[in-house]
Amino acid sequence: MSSALASSPRRVHVVPLPESRPPVVPPDEVFARKESEFVQDSLALDFLARDELFAHQLSARAELPDPAPLVAALAQAFVEVMAGLRPPPQVSRWTSPEVYAALCRRAAVATRRGPASRRPAVVRRVRVQEPADGVVEACAVVIQQDRVRALALRLTGLDRRWIVTELSVG
Repeated sequence: MSSALASSPRRVHVVPLPESRPPVVPPDEVFARKESEFVQDSLALDFLARDELFAHQLSARAELPDPAPLVAALAQAFVEVMAGLRPPPQVSRWTSPEVYAALCRRAAVATRRGPASRRPAVVRRVRVQEPADGVVEACAVVIQQDRVRALALRLTGLDRRWIVTELSVG
């Protein structure tokens, strides 16, 4: 048996190994959009095109409460925030980010100045106009210490509540 193996010459066949690395993908194909945005076995939700569903929704006047008492309370609160007597986060729910930032700046200046007088401001008169559906323009006369000040506010109905989108203090 060993003589039979020694007498027949065997040929060695060299077989190339298959490529084990994945092919190189060009960069334009990597970032190219696929024909389907959804992956098999995943929850089929497209969050990119649905931002308008989660944004603030404008409200009609019929869906909103009476603005006059709110304007009086907000005018009182805004003057107290600007005097440093009330923390600004207490009014953040009723203000737009721009108005809240302005109130925070005024509150920071008031706290640096120090306590001048702890006598609270008094709202004397409030006037409310509705130039459009879901929009209120109001003014308030406020007596603070020995000064008479005027506040002008613009409220917009968003998500069934009033939000102060503009504030001017005179």
